[in-house]
Amino acid sequence: MQENSLLTSNQQRKFRGEIRGLILAVVVGVLAHNIVSLPLLSIPGPLIIAIIVGVTWRALMGIPAHASAGIRLASKKLLQLGIILMGVRLNLNDIFTAGPQIILLDISVIVLAIGIIYYLGRIYRVEKKLALLTAVGTGICGAAAIAAVAPTIKSDEDETVVSVATVAILGTFWSIIYILLQPYLGLSLKEYGIFAGATLHEVAHVVAASQPFGSAAADMAILTKLGRVAMIVPVTLVTSFWFNLRIKDKGKSRINDIAIPWFIFGFIAMSCLNTAGLIDRNLASLMLQASAIILTVAMAGMGLSVNLKMFKRMGQKAFLIGIIGSVIISIAGFLAIRIISF
Repeated sequence: MQENSLLTSNQQRKFRGEIRGLILAVVVGVLAHNIVSLPLLSIPGPLIIAIIVGVTWRALMGIPAHASAGIRLASKKLLQLGIILMGVRLNLNDIFTAGPQIILLDISVIVLAIGIIYYLGRIYRVEKKLALLTAVGTGICGAAAIAAVAPTIKSDEDETVVSVATVAILGTFWSIIYILLQPYLGLSLKEYGIFAGATLHEVAHVVAASQPFGSAAADMAILTKLGRVAMIVPVTLVTSFWFNLRIKDKGKSRINDIAIPWFIFGFIAMSCLNTAGLIDRNLASLMLQASAIILTVAMAGMGLSVNLKMFKRMGQKAFLIGIIGSVIISIAGFLAIRIISF
Protein backbone atom coordinates (compact mmCIF):
# COMPACT_ATOMS: atom_id res chain seq x y z
CA MET A 1 0.00 0.00 0.00
CA GLN A 2 2.83 2.35 0.93
CA GLU A 3 4.66 1.49 -2.33
CA ASN A 4 1.54 2.36 -4.35
CA SER A 5 1.28 5.63 -2.48
CA LEU A 6 4.92 6.46 -3.22
CA LEU A 7 4.42 5.53 -6.87
CA THR A 8 1.40 7.80 -7.11
CA SER A 9 3.31 10.60 -5.44
CA ASN A 10 6.23 10.24 -7.88
CA GLN A 11 3.84 10.20 -10.82
CA GLN A 12 2.18 13.36 -9.56
CA ARG A 13 5.53 15.12 -9.22
CA LYS A 14 6.49 14.01 -12.72
CA PHE A 15 3.18 15.20 -14.13
CA ARG A 16 3.54 18.58 -12.42
CA GLY A 17 7.08 18.83 -13.79
CA GLU A 18 5.83 18.11 -17.31
CA ILE A 19 3.19 20.81 -16.99
CA ARG A 20 5.82 23.25 -15.72
CA GLY A 21 8.04 22.42 -18.71
CA LEU A 22 5.22 23.04 -21.18
CA ILE A 23 4.21 26.28 -19.42
CA LEU A 24 7.84 27.42 -19.41
CA ALA A 25 8.08 26.86 -23.18
CA VAL A 26 4.89 28.90 -23.65
CA VAL A 27 6.23 31.72 -21.45
CA VAL A 28 9.51 31.84 -23.40
CA GLY A 29 7.58 31.75 -26.68
CA VAL A 30 5.35 34.66 -25.65
CA LEU A 31 8.40 36.59 -24.47
CA ALA A 32 10.06 36.04 -27.86
CA HIS A 33 6.95 37.24 -29.67
CA ASN A 34 7.14 40.50 -27.71
CA ILE A 35 10.90 40.93 -28.08
CA VAL A 36 10.70 40.56 -31.86
CA SER A 37 8.72 43.81 -32.10
CA LEU A 38 11.84 45.74 -31.06
CA PRO A 39 13.86 47.54 -33.78
CA LEU A 40 16.10 45.27 -35.93
CA LEU A 41 14.92 42.10 -34.15
CA SER A 42 12.11 41.60 -36.66
CA ILE A 43 14.65 40.42 -39.26
CA PRO A 44 15.67 37.17 -37.53
CA GLY A 45 12.01 36.65 -36.53
CA PRO A 46 10.27 35.12 -33.50
CA LEU A 47 11.44 31.55 -34.14
CA ILE A 48 15.09 32.48 -33.83
CA ILE A 49 14.52 34.84 -30.91
CA ALA A 50 12.60 32.07 -29.12
CA ILE A 51 15.59 29.73 -29.41
CA ILE A 52 17.98 32.41 -28.15
CA VAL A 53 15.73 33.27 -25.19
CA GLY A 54 15.29 29.56 -24.41
CA VAL A 55 19.03 28.88 -24.45
CA THR A 56 19.70 31.96 -22.31
CA TRP A 57 16.93 31.07 -19.83
CA ARG A 58 18.31 27.57 -19.26
CA ALA A 59 21.90 28.85 -18.94
CA LEU A 60 20.98 31.50 -16.37
CA MET A 61 18.09 29.98 -14.44
CA GLY A 62 17.96 26.30 -15.31
CA ILE A 63 14.74 24.34 -15.72
CA PRO A 64 12.36 22.84 -13.12
CA ALA A 65 12.73 19.23 -11.99
CA HIS A 66 10.99 16.71 -14.29
CA ALA A 67 10.31 19.55 -16.79
CA SER A 68 12.23 17.89 -19.62
CA ALA A 69 9.24 15.83 -20.76
CA GLY A 70 7.03 18.92 -21.07
CA ILE A 71 9.77 20.80 -22.92
CA ARG A 72 10.21 17.80 -25.22
CA LEU A 73 6.45 17.78 -25.90
CA ALA A 74 6.68 21.42 -26.97
CA SER A 75 9.76 20.94 -29.15
CA LYS A 76 8.48 17.82 -30.94
CA LYS A 77 4.68 17.42 -30.95
CA LEU A 78 3.82 21.11 -31.08
CA LEU A 79 6.43 21.51 -33.77
CA GLN A 80 4.72 18.94 -35.96
CA LEU A 81 1.33 20.59 -35.42
CA GLY A 82 2.79 23.97 -36.38
CA ILE A 83 4.25 22.59 -39.61
CA ILE A 84 0.92 20.97 -40.53
CA LEU A 85 -0.91 24.28 -40.11
CA MET A 86 1.81 26.07 -42.09
CA GLY A 87 0.64 24.14 -45.16
CA VAL A 88 -2.24 26.63 -45.43
CA ARG A 89 0.31 29.20 -46.60
CA LEU A 90 0.80 27.40 -49.91
CA ASN A 91 -1.47 27.74 -52.91
CA LEU A 92 -0.07 25.15 -55.27
CA ASN A 93 -1.56 26.92 -58.31
CA ASP A 94 0.67 29.92 -57.63
CA ILE A 95 3.71 27.67 -57.64
CA PHE A 96 2.72 25.96 -60.88
CA THR A 97 1.98 29.24 -62.68
CA ALA A 98 5.26 30.84 -61.57
CA GLY A 99 6.93 29.46 -64.66
CA PRO A 100 9.25 26.52 -65.30
CA GLN A 101 12.37 28.69 -65.03
CA ILE A 102 11.61 29.72 -61.44
CA ILE A 103 10.70 26.19 -60.39
CA LEU A 104 13.88 24.86 -62.01
CA LEU A 105 15.91 27.58 -60.27
CA ASP A 106 14.39 26.67 -56.90
CA ILE A 107 15.14 22.99 -57.37
CA SER A 108 18.69 23.74 -58.52
CA VAL A 109 19.38 25.93 -55.47
CA ILE A 110 18.08 23.25 -53.11
CA VAL A 111 20.17 20.47 -54.71
CA LEU A 112 23.25 22.72 -54.82
CA ALA A 113 22.86 23.83 -51.20
CA ILE A 114 22.37 20.35 -49.79
CA GLY A 115 25.12 18.82 -51.92
CA ILE A 116 27.77 21.49 -51.26
CA ILE A 117 27.15 22.05 -47.55
CA TYR A 118 26.92 18.34 -46.75
CA TYR A 119 30.14 17.76 -48.71
CA LEU A 120 31.83 20.63 -46.87
CA GLY A 121 30.67 19.03 -43.62
CA ARG A 122 32.62 15.89 -44.52
CA ILE A 123 35.74 17.94 -45.34
CA TYR A 124 35.62 19.89 -42.07
CA ARG A 125 34.49 16.84 -40.06
CA VAL A 126 31.17 18.27 -38.96
CA GLU A 127 28.75 15.76 -37.43
CA LYS A 128 26.79 14.25 -40.32
CA LYS A 129 23.35 15.07 -38.95
CA LEU A 130 24.35 18.63 -38.12
CA ALA A 131 25.81 19.12 -41.62
CA LEU A 132 22.67 17.75 -43.27
CA LEU A 133 20.34 19.92 -41.17
CA THR A 134 22.41 23.03 -41.93
CA ALA A 135 22.29 22.14 -45.63
CA VAL A 136 18.54 21.59 -45.64
CA GLY A 137 17.85 24.78 -43.71
CA THR A 138 19.99 26.80 -46.12
CA GLY A 139 18.51 25.21 -49.22
CA ILE A 140 14.78 25.24 -48.37
CA CYS A 141 13.32 27.45 -45.69
CA GLY A 142 15.43 27.63 -42.55
CA ALA A 143 13.94 26.54 -39.24
CA ALA A 144 10.80 24.94 -40.69
CA ALA A 145 12.80 22.68 -43.02
CA ILE A 146 15.23 21.74 -40.27
CA ALA A 147 12.33 20.97 -37.95
CA ALA A 148 10.77 18.73 -40.61
CA VAL A 149 13.93 16.76 -41.36
CA ALA A 150 15.37 16.53 -37.82
CA PRO A 151 13.03 13.82 -36.44
CA THR A 152 13.43 11.69 -39.57
CA ILE A 153 17.19 11.39 -39.05
CA LYS A 154 16.89 11.15 -35.25
CA SER A 155 18.98 14.25 -34.52
CA ASP A 156 19.13 15.56 -30.96
CA GLU A 157 18.13 19.03 -29.74
CA ASP A 158 21.71 20.32 -29.80
CA GLU A 159 22.18 19.46 -33.47
CA THR A 160 18.80 20.89 -34.36
CA VAL A 161 19.24 24.16 -32.51
CA VAL A 162 22.82 24.72 -33.72
CA SER A 163 21.71 24.28 -37.33
CA VAL A 164 18.68 26.56 -36.87
CA ALA A 165 20.80 29.27 -35.23
CA THR A 166 23.49 29.00 -37.92
CA VAL A 167 21.02 29.38 -40.77
CA ALA A 168 19.21 32.21 -39.01
CA ILE A 169 22.35 34.26 -38.36
CA LEU A 170 23.63 33.75 -41.90
CA GLY A 171 20.25 34.57 -43.42
CA THR A 172 20.00 37.78 -41.40
CA PHE A 173 23.51 38.82 -42.43
CA TRP A 174 22.88 38.09 -46.11
CA SER A 175 19.53 39.88 -46.19
CA ILE A 176 21.31 43.06 -45.06
CA ILE A 177 24.09 42.53 -47.63
CA TYR A 178 21.48 42.04 -50.39
CA ILE A 179 19.81 45.35 -49.54
CA LEU A 180 23.16 47.15 -49.69
CA LEU A 181 24.18 45.47 -52.97
CA GLN A 182 20.86 45.81 -54.82
CA PRO A 183 21.69 49.11 -56.59
CA TYR A 184 24.92 47.59 -57.95
CA LEU A 185 23.68 44.17 -59.11
CA GLY A 186 22.29 45.32 -62.44
CA LEU A 187 19.04 43.38 -61.93
CA SER A 188 15.51 44.61 -62.54
CA LEU A 189 13.22 44.70 -59.50
CA LYS A 190 11.54 41.49 -60.70
CA GLU A 191 14.91 39.77 -61.18
CA TYR A 192 16.14 40.99 -57.80
CA GLY A 193 13.00 39.57 -56.17
CA ILE A 194 13.62 36.21 -57.84
CA PHE A 195 17.28 36.34 -56.74
CA ALA A 196 16.34 37.03 -53.11
CA GLY A 197 13.58 34.43 -53.06
CA ALA A 198 15.76 31.75 -54.61
CA THR A 199 18.86 32.20 -52.45
CA LEU A 200 17.97 33.62 -49.02
CA HIS A 201 17.32 31.27 -46.14
CA GLU A 202 14.12 32.05 -44.19
CA VAL A 203 10.85 33.54 -45.47
CA ALA A 204 11.47 36.42 -43.03
CA HIS A 205 14.86 37.07 -44.65
CA VAL A 206 13.31 37.16 -48.11
CA VAL A 207 10.63 39.61 -46.99
CA ALA A 208 13.20 41.82 -45.21
CA ALA A 209 15.49 41.94 -48.26
CA SER A 210 12.77 42.60 -50.86
CA GLN A 211 10.20 44.89 -49.22
CA PRO A 212 12.41 48.03 -49.31
CA PHE A 213 12.24 47.91 -53.12
CA GLY A 214 8.46 47.80 -53.48
CA SER A 215 5.80 45.28 -54.43
CA ALA A 216 7.39 44.33 -57.76
CA ALA A 217 10.41 42.89 -55.95
CA ALA A 218 8.57 41.64 -52.86
CA ASP A 219 5.84 39.74 -54.74
CA MET A 220 8.32 37.88 -56.94
CA ALA A 221 10.59 37.21 -53.96
CA ILE A 222 7.83 35.65 -51.87
CA LEU A 223 6.46 33.64 -54.79
CA THR A 224 9.92 32.27 -55.60
CA LYS A 225 10.54 31.50 -51.94
CA LEU A 226 7.24 29.64 -51.63
CA GLY A 227 8.40 27.43 -54.49
CA ARG A 228 11.27 26.37 -52.25
CA VAL A 229 8.93 25.95 -49.28
CA ALA A 230 6.82 23.59 -51.39
CA MET A 231 9.90 21.39 -51.79
CA ILE A 232 9.95 20.70 -48.05
CA VAL A 233 7.87 17.56 -48.54
CA PRO A 234 9.85 15.71 -51.24
CA VAL A 235 13.19 16.84 -49.79
CA THR A 236 12.23 15.60 -46.30
CA LEU A 237 11.21 12.22 -47.66
CA VAL A 238 14.23 11.84 -49.94
CA THR A 239 16.82 12.97 -47.38
CA SER A 240 15.26 10.76 -44.71
CA PHE A 241 15.53 7.63 -46.84
CA TRP A 242 18.96 8.55 -48.26
CA PHE A 243 20.54 9.42 -44.91
CA ASN A 244 19.15 6.47 -42.98
CA LEU A 245 20.09 3.98 -45.70
CA ARG A 246 23.69 5.19 -45.41
CA ILE A 247 23.83 4.21 -41.73
CA LYS A 248 25.48 0.84 -41.51
CA ASP A 249 25.01 -1.68 -38.75
CA LYS A 250 27.41 -4.61 -39.13
CA GLY A 251 27.44 -4.16 -42.88
CA LYS A 252 23.65 -3.98 -43.27
CA SER A 253 21.53 -0.94 -44.01
CA ARG A 254 19.13 -0.12 -41.19
CA ILE A 255 16.13 0.32 -43.48
CA ASN A 256 13.74 -0.65 -40.71
CA ASP A 257 14.89 2.35 -38.68
CA ILE A 258 13.77 4.89 -41.29
CA ALA A 259 11.29 7.29 -39.71
CA ILE A 260 8.31 8.30 -41.82
CA PRO A 261 7.46 11.97 -41.16
CA TRP A 262 3.69 11.51 -41.17
CA PHE A 263 3.06 15.12 -40.21
CA ILE A 264 4.42 16.15 -43.64
CA PHE A 265 1.37 14.54 -45.20
CA GLY A 266 -0.73 16.81 -43.00
CA PHE A 267 1.20 19.73 -44.50
CA ILE A 268 0.34 18.44 -48.00
CA ALA A 269 -3.33 18.01 -47.07
CA MET A 270 -3.57 21.59 -45.81
CA SER A 271 -1.93 22.88 -48.98
CA CYS A 272 -4.35 20.92 -51.15
CA LEU A 273 -7.38 22.15 -49.18
CA ASN A 274 -6.17 25.73 -49.52
CA THR A 275 -5.49 25.30 -53.25
CA ALA A 276 -8.98 23.89 -53.77
CA GLY A 277 -10.48 26.93 -52.01
CA LEU A 278 -12.02 24.80 -49.26
CA ILE A 279 -10.53 26.91 -46.47
CA ASP A 280 -12.04 30.35 -45.89
CA ARG A 281 -9.50 33.19 -46.08
CA ASN A 282 -10.25 34.37 -42.56
CA LEU A 283 -9.89 30.84 -41.25
CA ALA A 284 -6.65 30.39 -43.20
CA SER A 285 -5.33 33.61 -41.66
CA LEU A 286 -6.18 32.38 -38.17
CA MET A 287 -4.53 29.04 -38.86
CA LEU A 288 -1.35 30.77 -40.03
CA GLN A 289 -1.33 32.92 -36.89
CA ALA A 290 -1.81 29.79 -34.79
CA SER A 291 1.01 28.07 -36.70
CA ALA A 292 3.35 31.01 -36.02
CA ILE A 293 2.57 30.94 -32.29
CA ILE A 294 2.86 27.15 -32.01
CA LEU A 295 6.16 27.08 -33.91
CA THR A 296 7.51 29.84 -31.67
CA VAL A 297 6.64 27.81 -28.56
CA ALA A 298 8.23 24.74 -30.17
CA MET A 299 11.43 26.65 -30.87
CA ALA A 300 11.41 27.91 -27.29
CA GLY A 301 11.25 24.26 -26.21
CA MET A 302 14.26 23.50 -28.40
CA GLY A 303 16.20 26.36 -26.86
CA LEU A 304 15.34 25.19 -23.36
CA SER A 305 16.69 21.74 -24.26
CA VAL A 306 20.12 22.96 -25.30
CA ASN A 307 23.32 22.44 -23.39
CA LEU A 308 25.26 25.68 -24.02
CA LYS A 309 28.66 23.97 -23.79
CA MET A 310 27.60 21.56 -26.51
CA PHE A 311 26.33 24.49 -28.58
CA LYS A 312 29.73 26.21 -28.40
CA ARG A 313 31.56 23.03 -29.32
CA MET A 314 29.41 22.20 -32.34
CA GLY A 315 28.55 25.64 -33.67
CA GLN A 316 31.86 26.90 -35.09
CA LYS A 317 32.31 24.34 -37.85
CA ALA A 318 28.60 24.41 -38.75
CA PHE A 319 28.83 28.18 -39.11
CA LEU A 320 31.90 27.86 -41.34
CA ILE A 321 30.31 25.44 -43.80
CA GLY A 322 27.15 27.54 -43.75
CA ILE A 323 29.11 30.66 -44.73
CA ILE A 324 30.93 28.96 -47.59
CA GLY A 325 27.74 27.30 -48.84
CA SER A 326 25.76 30.55 -48.68
CA VAL A 327 28.39 32.41 -50.70
CA ILE A 328 28.42 29.73 -53.39
CA ILE A 329 24.62 29.62 -53.57
CA SER A 330 24.32 33.41 -53.83
CA ILE A 331 26.88 33.59 -56.64
CA ALA A 332 25.32 30.66 -58.51
CA GLY A 333 21.82 32.12 -58.17
CA PHE A 334 22.97 35.53 -59.39
CA LEU A 335 24.74 34.06 -62.44
CA ALA A 336 21.69 31.92 -63.27
CA ILE A 337 19.39 34.94 -63.25
CA ARG A 338 21.81 36.93 -65.46
CA ILE A 339 22.01 34.05 -67.94
CA ILE A 340 18.39 32.83 -67.96
CA SER A 341 15.59 35.11 -69.18
CA PHE A 342 12.86 35.57 -66.54
